[in-house]
Amino acid sequence: MMAHVLSSTPALSLTARIRHAFEAVKTGWEKAREYQRTYNELDGLSDRELSDIGVRRGDIADIARQHVYGH
Repeated sequence: MMAHVLSSTPALSLTARIRHAFEAVKTGWEKAREYQRTYNELDGLSDRELSDIGVRRGDIADIARQHVYGH
């Protein structure tokens, strides 16, 4: 005997898939802007200001990435 398994999640319509794709692109752009804003703010600080907050200039990209993307 053969069992049939039905998926509990319905297939998304074409419109829903397109909407989802646009939302994913929009989220990506928003994260990229937030990364750039964070990077620019830290990069605009003097070496003394960075030292005061315990950040080395070479770590700015990693800090901005972790702030936005969490890794």
